[in-house]
Amino acid sequence: MSTGNDSLLHGDLPVQVPEVNNITMDDPWRWIAAGWQDMKRVPLLSLSYGLLFVLASFLLTGLFVSLGMFFFIPALAAGFFLLSPLLAMGLYEVSRVLASDGEPTLGGTLMVWRRATFNLLAMGLVLLIGFLIWVLLSNLVFAITFTGVTPDLENALTVLFFSGDSPAFMASGLLVGGLLALGVFCISVVSVPMIIDRNADVMGAVYTSVRCVRHNPRPLMLWAALIVMFVGLGLVTFFLGLILFMPLVGHASWHAYSDLVGKNTATR
Repeated sequence: MSTGNDSLLHGDLPVQVPEVNNITMDDPWRWIAAGWQDMKRVPLLSLSYGLLFVLASFLLTGLFVSLGMFFFIPALAAGFFLLSPLLAMGLYEVSRVLASDGEPTLGGTLMVWRRATFNLLAMGLVLLIGFLIWVLLSNLVFAITFTGVTPDLENALTVLFFSGDSPAFMASGLLVGGLLALGVFCISVVSVPMIIDRNADVMGAVYTSVRCVRHNPRPLMLWAALIVMFVGLGLVTFFLGLILFMPLVGHASWHAYSDLVGKNTATR
């Protein structure tokens, strides 16, 4: 069932936004199943994307350890959720091509950003701002909780997770991070796939995402929980699980967009 067309004023020009469909609590599970089917159709391509995520995570972790900034790694891992909608755009393109009975390639899907360069860069800036806000807030929570403490490599885990101040630190971090992640989820649940599929204006894509959440709060909160669960499993397995779970979530996210916003009417 559709909620009808809407428009958003962008300066003096109306930005048309598409209809938003109502979904059920069963749909997030169906998106996961559809994502799994996409992986089965192109396993090598999907797992290649997963391997890229694993390698990038190892490289970044090694970089921060070498710079003595290892205590930032938990905050950066949590921030991964904020940037993942943009990082998975190649996987959206894989599923988009499969849905049109095409043959996706690694080179072609990696270059998907060229189809909507400006709008993807603008959306990337929005998500990057959210990520930077999270880094600043996590540092603030750490500074308030552990006044005068500078953890080194030997005592970092003890200070962060097993000291007397750890419960307050983790509770504050979860509250602040959860609220920020919820806000980012609301503006990005269909934004990047919609930009890729239709070269949509960023304001229209963000507005459509918010409308999707507003009209389907319970199913999309379930969808957010599933994303956190699968990506979280990838992170806690020392990133190795990302080789499977990031492609699964990326493909499923395309099907979420397709169900929530409808079929593409633009040309390929």
